[in-house]
Amino acid sequence: MRQISDIIRHLRTDFSAFELNESDVEKNPLRQFAKWMEQALEAEVNEPNAMTLATVNKKKQPDARIVLLRDVDKTGFTFFTNYQSRKGTQMADNKQACLNFFWPELQRQVRILGTIEKLSAKASDAYFKTRPRESQLGAWASDQSRELNDRHALVERLELLEKKFEGKAVVRPPHWGGYRLKPHHIEFWQGRPSRLHDRIIYERSRNSGKWRIFRLFP
Repeated sequence: MRQISDIIRHLRTDFSAFELNESDVEKNPLRQFAKWMEQALEAEVNEPNAMTLATVNKKKQPDARIVLLRDVDKTGFTFFTNYQSRKGTQMADNKQACLNFFWPELQRQVRILGTIEKLSAKASDAYFKTRPRESQLGAWASDQSRELNDRHALVERLELLEKKFEGKAVVRPPHWGGYRLKPHHIEFWQGRPSRLHDRIIYERSRNSGKWRIFRLFP
């Protein structure tokens, strides 16, 4: 352990690829996000739509995991999961959540605070139809976040579902669907030399709905 600790302690990366100035960013953070996402795609960032979703449970214990962004528009950021999973139950209890994107190839992060809302059944159905059949069956097979005795039991359940839906379209399970995070605070972080990073914040006014743009100390 001591050797690993020594290695970790001395890891250093000095960031110098880009800079971020208030004069260069879009006035709307969703457009700025779309601009950065396009650049991440062009740079062939690994899993550019992978994001950390942070939630809080009833005991006020923060919890985080990686999920995949499936849509972004003027209303917010969309992803899909099991409603009965740990994150699903936490979002039902506390609709305040945070997303974080990290694109190390571009030395960038985007941190998004907002409020969670469920998508309509129609929207969830429409997305579910686009999923690979194996993923559709997996949504039925998994009691996500619940204890599983062994993997063989999961495989057996999947085999039974394959027979049940053989020759049929797989319909969306009632316990699975989409969420949207509606942002009120978005930070665009660009790594800079000597840890003097650029941090540009967009904060939405509760009264006017307009976005205020300002810079934070790194």
